[in-house]
Amino acid sequence: MLAVPPSSTSAPTARERALAAAPTLRHLLQLDGPSIGERSRSFFLLPERPNGRAALLLHGLTASPGQMERFARGLAERGFAVVVPRLPRHGRSDRLTSALAELDAAELQERTTLALRAARELAPLVTVAGFSLGGTLALRLAHDEELERAAAIAPFLGFAWLPNRIAPLLTRAMLRLPNAFAWWDPISRERQMPAHGYPRYSTHAVARAYGLASALLADARESPPRTQDIVAVTNDREAAVNNRAIRRLLSAWSASGASGVRNERLRGLPISHDIVEPERHPEVADRVFPQLLKIVADR
Repeated sequence: MLAVPPSSTSAPTARERALAAAPTLRHLLQLDGPSIGERSRSFFLLPERPNGRAALLLHGLTASPGQMERFARGLAERGFAVVVPRLPRHGRSDRLTSALAELDAAELQERTTLALRAARELAPLVTVAGFSLGGTLALRLAHDEELERAAAIAPFLGFAWLPNRIAPLLTRAMLRLPNAFAWWDPISRERQMPAHGYPRYSTHAVARAYGLASALLADARESPPRTQDIVAVTNDREAAVNNRAIRRLLSAWSASGASGVRNERLRGLPISHDIVEPERHPEVADRVFPQLLKIVADR
């Protein structure tokens, strides 16, 4: 690979040549100021043997590009140029920052659209893959843009523990109340790993992410997606997101005339949500990584 995350040794001449021809990519990287952690910065990889394809990888809520490092390396080894952007208000060195309280759908979509333009500067065919909130954003791009493929891994379209008809009421109530932060792990609290992610989530950020999902479902009921190849990857023992809501979106697209949408179900996993981050649940991530790579990369 000819370009690597900023924390690793790179081949400067190759990196400089790529950046010189990619002004949008340069701008994306320059959005990361001194407050951003070393492994939380946007990065790109170039393959040694390009296949003419690019991959855009989108991390989940409270995570950062570090979540996608192994995935990015695997795709680069298969010939993809890879762009991994940092989503707005994520990746700060201060892991207890309150920045997420102001996260909104518009800035998320603006950042992913910018990152898609950056990926297109590296290769003409772009596959977008994302996890959780990143999966929701990948599906949003799939509806609005012509991609080679979109792969949404456990996309956040609803809450696993809440009926879909109740979720809009809950999220509206969450936004009427003052924002609150909750620990992902009430026992580990600020000691929760990995260090390139936040140990807390914002109730307002979660509610606004759900608003993004609701808007996507409404649009799916009105028109088919512009992307023809869309796959949603679900864990049959999902702990956080609502698999029924995911199937509801795919059904809405199918009813609107889309023919290339499908659901890849992962069976036999433990009850879990984060199946991507190797530093959270390495035994799960190691098990599903080859499957996810195949789903995203194989034609």
